[in-house]
Amino acid sequence: MQISSDVLSHGGRQLVVTHDSAATATPMTFSLFLPPQAEQGKVPLVTYLSGLTCTHANVTDKGEYRRSCAELGLAFLAPDTSPRGDGVADEEGWDIGLGAGFYVDATEAPWSTHYRMWSYVTKELPALVAAEFPALDLDRQAITGHSMGGHGALTVALRHPARFRSVSAFAPIVAPSQVPWGEKAFSRYLGENRDAWSAHDAVALIASGDRLPALKVDVGGADPFLERELRPELLEEACRAAGQPLELAVRAGYDHSYHFVSTFMADHLQWHARHLG
Repeated sequence: MQISSDVLSHGGRQLVVTHDSAATATPMTFSLFLPPQAEQGKVPLVTYLSGLTCTHANVTDKGEYRRSCAELGLAFLAPDTSPRGDGVADEEGWDIGLGAGFYVDATEAPWSTHYRMWSYVTKELPALVAAEFPALDLDRQAITGHSMGGHGALTVALRHPARFRSVSAFAPIVAPSQVPWGEKAFSRYLGENRDAWSAHDAVALIASGDRLPALKVDVGGADPFLERELRPELLEEACRAAGQPLELAVRAGYDHSYHFVSTFMADHLQWHARHLG
């Protein structure tokens, strides 16, 4: 593990870390903000999963989370969205391949060699940060994400119900099995057997009985992907049918960008802090 950047911000440390990943068989990079409270004791951890085309740097540079994390005493972990490097499979288009790992373990060639983001974010990365950063309290965790990363946050939490005390998402892809982005990615990564897709589809998981302790979702009312790709009404319907509590807000006039994410980041972090104790 190599810390490539370590800078002071709001009294805490903003780190950028690179390491060799066993899950992806490539180097991987993540950012980690340690609030000033980490100098005195353990702090809760919020993991943020980014969206299509992004790296760790998008939220690190534009997410505007550090002031709130410093005030609330929250650590903030942001991994990359896919493996990268020589020999890593890619395909023309920004919604598949590099920057578009969809937080699954690919089973189909050529993707299966490196595209193992599910194992990376659910197993390898948590174990690494727990070992290297003892100030992180992994008994108090929350998860959030944006777009493809919102999909990842929902599915990771639904399949690890004891790990996270709260879950939120900005403009998530809630039912990837039913929308073009997800159908394209899942058919390439997981094959044409749609039964395998349901393990990575939040709406399907909720319908099958999986539950979340606390769920908050924001979408932009002017998001150009709202009706075709995000489909928040499907999540709302699934939660209503299952008795799953959901706080869903449609933010009038906001789009899909980090202008939207950064505007409501503090609200989400304050919400997570209340659940993390």
